[in-house]
Amino acid sequence: MEPRDVSSSCKDFFIENELVAVLTTQPLDRLLDYRAPEGGCHAGAFVEVPLGPRKVLGVVWGAGRGDFDIAKIRQVIRVLDVAPMRAEMQDFLRRAADYTLTPMPAMLRLATRAPGLSNPPSMQKIYRHGRMMPARMTDARKRVLAVLEDYGGLAFTLGELAEQAGVTPSVIKGLVGQGAVLEEDCPRDLPFPWLDPDRGGKALTEDQANAAEVLRDAIRGGDYGTTLLRGVTGSGKTEVYLEAVAETLKGRRQALVLLPEIALTSEFITRIEARFGAKPAEWHSGVTMTERRRTWKMVGEGGAQVVVGARSALFLPFRDLGLIVVDEEHDNSYKQEDGVLYNARDMAVLRASICGAQVVLASATPSLESWANAEAGKYRRLDLKARFGPAVMPEMRAIDMRCETLPSSRWISPSLQAAVNARIARGEQALLFINRRGYAPVTLCRACGHQIGCDHCDARMVEHRFQKRLVCHQCGETKPVPQTCPSCGAEDRLAAVGPGVERLTEEAQALFPDARIATLSSDMFGSARALKEQIREIAEGDTDIVIGTQLVAKGHNFPRLTLVGVIDADLGLQGSDLRAAERTFQLMRQVAGRAGRAEARGAALLQTFQPEHPVIRAILSGNEEGFWRAEADERRHAGVPPFGRMAGIILSSPDAQQVFDFAAELARRDAPVRAIGAQVFGPAPAPIARIRGRHRVRLLVKAPKGVALQGALAKWVGQLKIPAQLRLSIDIDPQSFY
Repeated sequence: MEPRDVSSSCKDFFIENELVAVLTTQPLDRLLDYRAPEGGCHAGAFVEVPLGPRKVLGVVWGAGRGDFDIAKIRQVIRVLDVAPMRAEMQDFLRRAADYTLTPMPAMLRLATRAPGLSNPPSMQKIYRHGRMMPARMTDARKRVLAVLEDYGGLAFTLGELAEQAGVTPSVIKGLVGQGAVLEEDCPRDLPFPWLDPDRGGKALTEDQANAAEVLRDAIRGGDYGTTLLRGVTGSGKTEVYLEAVAETLKGRRQALVLLPEIALTSEFITRIEARFGAKPAEWHSGVTMTERRRTWKMVGEGGAQVVVGARSALFLPFRDLGLIVVDEEHDNSYKQEDGVLYNARDMAVLRASICGAQVVLASATPSLESWANAEAGKYRRLDLKARFGPAVMPEMRAIDMRCETLPSSRWISPSLQAAVNARIARGEQALLFINRRGYAPVTLCRACGHQIGCDHCDARMVEHRFQKRLVCHQCGETKPVPQTCPSCGAEDRLAAVGPGVERLTEEAQALFPDARIATLSSDMFGSARALKEQIREIAEGDTDIVIGTQLVAKGHNFPRLTLVGVIDADLGLQGSDLRAAERTFQLMRQVAGRAGRAEARGAALLQTFQPEHPVIRAILSGNEEGFWRAEADERRHAGVPPFGRMAGIILSSPDAQQVFDFAAELARRDAPVRAIGAQVFGPAPAPIARIRGRHRVRLLVKAPKGVALQGALAKWVGQLKIPAQLRLSIDIDPQSFY
């Protein structure tokens, strides 16, 4: 859908019964004309309109066209009591839709992902943790108090709290009567506490102070610009960009800080509160629906100065956005892989360019795209070359697994075991890292060789022994671990093959029986708050050995952690992903950076069967600029991103023949993309050829940099009518190829 650019007209207000064009959240291919409601409405107003027998949410996009029977045009039901959508937000949604080839209603759904927007302003009962303990404790009461504890004092409505705890409302009311839960009357949506930019931050090093002053100058200029803030792990990048946040607040503008992982938000919000005297607004899946609605409304009204959130926070209706920080900008989680396919890093730059904001892309190991943009002069680059205070970078060494002697069922080498024992003896912490969730990636029958797969996907099921289940990491399907082989019926012949984080925990418990061990994996915690609590306990030193997946590589600060052991440094180098070298380099350097962030010198040991591999050598040497230049030369020679353009076409259908036939016909009619010098590869079955019962086929388009790729793709796929059961999605700048 490409709505006509009606918002470019100068008309700002429409009187009663004047025709307005409304963009709704419904999957329609056009704007709909309505009559303005009683009292009129502004351009950008959020409205409720009739659509058939239903009432749906929409935005007044501009003047109506009136190109059909005027007598049939219905009236807007009402204008919602929220701030109208600003013209720059409309422009952002339109341009993001054009870039990602996404229908506008889907973009509007992204921008209205808050419950109860149509509710009128009113008072409501909210429930928080009280100070008293109930006279009699039951399991139901324990669950209520645990939820309130997990969410760190956030407010719940009665229904939300009852649902989260799995209890009836009467249980909560009983706790209110005993003072264990507080019941308060509260306006549905209050402004957030005021943040004081003059409160004063930490003393900065010379490098930090120089970088902070450059950012402050850019923000005072009031124009768009993007800065790559590159600093080694532990160099204090956060303190530098918090100075940029302070300058933004002094200019009475809003700031957005994007984090790649919910588990990082707790520690970061504590730092914001210490720096500015109050907590910011949060926007991610770990906050309650009540808080999400409040954040959405207050952002639009200017009642939220700083938002800390996940990638979707980019689509909040900021009144005056002056700064966007993308922390750990290289992280893959900034790419939305379902629904609207977008990269939050790129969309942050787009949004800032529209509203005249500054962007700070912070990372110890930047993406090659950002590195290349800085090299080309498109982005400013600031470097922090040393760790803050007495901390120094960890020593990095390889453990050549070809020279180690250990049983086939063991993965912690004798050399790594000895290093862990030495650190524990000194009262320090060690981290054992493996980037595999679950207990074992494959469950194999030793009688017939059958590997247990998902019933709905062409993927092997992963054993999660702590849950006593097999789990499909594609569709989420689970089932008990069978006692007999589902193929040949043999009993007691199923074997777990390969290590996952749970199996590594089991091995560590046997090797280090007296150690306190904590396992960190995203699927092992019932809530984001529970995960944050575990991370807090580790940071406070309640653990000797941390065993984790890539979750632990994302910005955590564990002061007592001085040793990192990477179990399988070769894991990411397998396969044909064009970003395999880059991702392995980033992940290994990031996880190694968890070591030695305080006074004690850290070490990182990488278990590898190929220590001579160029990527492993680059990781160990620390020659990051050399690695980026070599990687850039290879990509430039191949004409792939960031020196060329790519798009993935993903087709899926329950009917395998249908999807292959459609893909083949699409490939035959590739003239529109060949006309811009692009090549089409495929069709071919996707690496995971079936997910949730749908057969998947991919085509890959490779084009020269600078060509009008989106227009050619739209023309290409527009030649064919898509059958009802078939889904087609276009992934501009794909990050994965599964």
